[in-house]
Amino acid sequence: MGYESPMPVQEEVIPFLLGEDNDVIALAQTGTGKTAAYGLPILQKINVSQYQPQALILCPTRELCLQIADDLNDYSKYIDNLKVLPVYGGSSIESQIKTLKRGVHVVVATPGRLIDLMNRRTVDLSNVKNVILDEADEMLNMGFTDSINEILAAIPENRNMLLFSATMPKEIASITKRYMKDPKEIVIGKKNEGNKNIRDIYYMVRAQDKYLALKRIADYYPNIYGIIFCRTRKETQEIADKLIQDGYNADSLHGELSQAQRDYVMQKFRIKNLQLLVATDVAARGLDVDDLTHVINYGLPDEVESYTHRRGRTGRAGKTGIAISICHVKEKGKIREIERVINKKFDKGEMPTGEQICEKQLFNLVDQIEKVKVNEEEIASLMPSIYRKLEWLDKEDIIKRVVSLEFNRMIDYYKDNDDIEVVDENTPRERGRRGKGESEEGYTRFFINFGKVDELTPPQLIELVNKCVPGKVRIGRIDLRDNFSFFEVEEGEARRVMDSMNGFEVDGRRISVEPAQAKGDSGKGSRGGRRSTGSFNGGRRDSGRKNGRRDERGGRRPGRNDDRSKRKFYEDAPRGKKRK
Repeated sequence: MGYESPMPVQEEVIPFLLGEDNDVIALAQTGTGKTAAYGLPILQKINVSQYQPQALILCPTRELCLQIADDLNDYSKYIDNLKVLPVYGGSSIESQIKTLKRGVHVVVATPGRLIDLMNRRTVDLSNVKNVILDEADEMLNMGFTDSINEILAAIPENRNMLLFSATMPKEIASITKRYMKDPKEIVIGKKNEGNKNIRDIYYMVRAQDKYLALKRIADYYPNIYGIIFCRTRKETQEIADKLIQDGYNADSLHGELSQAQRDYVMQKFRIKNLQLLVATDVAARGLDVDDLTHVINYGLPDEVESYTHRRGRTGRAGKTGIAISICHVKEKGKIREIERVINKKFDKGEMPTGEQICEKQLFNLVDQIEKVKVNEEEIASLMPSIYRKLEWLDKEDIIKRVVSLEFNRMIDYYKDNDDIEVVDENTPRERGRRGKGESEEGYTRFFINFGKVDELTPPQLIELVNKCVPGKVRIGRIDLRDNFSFFEVEEGEARRVMDSMNGFEVDGRRISVEPAQAKGDSGKGSRGGRRSTGSFNGGRRDSGRKNGRRDERGGRRPGRNDDRSKRKFYEDAPRGKKRK
């Protein structure tokens, strides 16, 4: 398979798994050779004549489950009759049951499907000698704690257990204390530390410029082969659709796709028929691709551990990679937090200009022309006619025409588009502040009739303003309350912001933006800040209390069973519908 010498994690782990009663906690980043580290010694200890599960590998997603099973089949090529079975949701449970009845030696499973098989009494774990939890931190993040406890309780105590994790959250400690016996902790690098082969870059831009920034980054790296991480399935599909419409070689991967669709997209990506894969965190787990050049965060994730997993998709097997984050100013604190955890500083990127992008693309074309393989025999009969057709052009003219044929559209696009303004992250938050309830100098403070009960967050408020108001608006301090919020904009933009936003509605409820009172912080605007001109159910007053409770504004707060309360606020952003 091309392995010449063991990677550090393999060198440390293999001897312990070859022994007896050696429990191991291994902390290592994605792409460091973990599968071989536990796969090779496990296969070495299998008794092929005994057709019962002797090793169990638990992992968080179906993609990773299939990848591990494929690797184990490769490792066991010269072990006759050894059977490895991947067990995961989204495929026929009947076929998995039939294979189990015929007999298997190694089971690779997602927790949910394995519990189903245990409840049906179709899988026997009584002879399992080795248990591996691969990407344990991710399984805990996905809510599999109870399932893992149930599975481990059904396995004999006299077995080896190996727990692999990229990070070491507190939840793992309870599992290790309960099910492991004096485990040896093996740390490759420093605990929770990021891969040193990866360069971390962030671009600070305005919310409305995020997609344009993404396009510029993709254009600036002509040979990019990477994953773009989005927060939600909806955003993932929207960004993928936009990229495809704009001519990029991209597709989406998220939980709403069927298993057949997911397999098709992943196969295209693995063989590089796709350059860009737009994915959610969960969907991208198990994508074992060694030569990704970039990981792009279309906004930073909520958890630092998620960032560690994202960046770990590139820079694998000793190669270098680039992790790019497209941020807005409110995420400055999150960048600093990630830097502390991974013990590595981000580089602040300067957004490439149109001229720089075109230059990079042109030199890439020249490089391709230099390296192209010429099939002399196949084209020999055509060349005399081509020479006659172009004989009136000299070498310089031909070169100019080849370049123009390839790049006229890109050159025209960047000629007609202004450069993206990079936000100064030290303003406006770092400017001196005044008393409570007063705006910063040069800014106007506004009241808006949405707050925390609407699941409003600062990034979503910024996005709402940018969708409602044409052009660029600099937003200052944001103050979220339960039923309403305050935000500040530059004084010169105040009238335009108020007039534009008051004409829109969200989910049938009108946006109300008013100047806040100069003194105090009672939450009332010039007309009493708790007033609302609509409600979540399209402006009708609802006297019932079944799905929500009444508030002082005559509308309904979302209740536990209210569909709206289950959706992110920004997914209900204005759809361009101006109210007359």
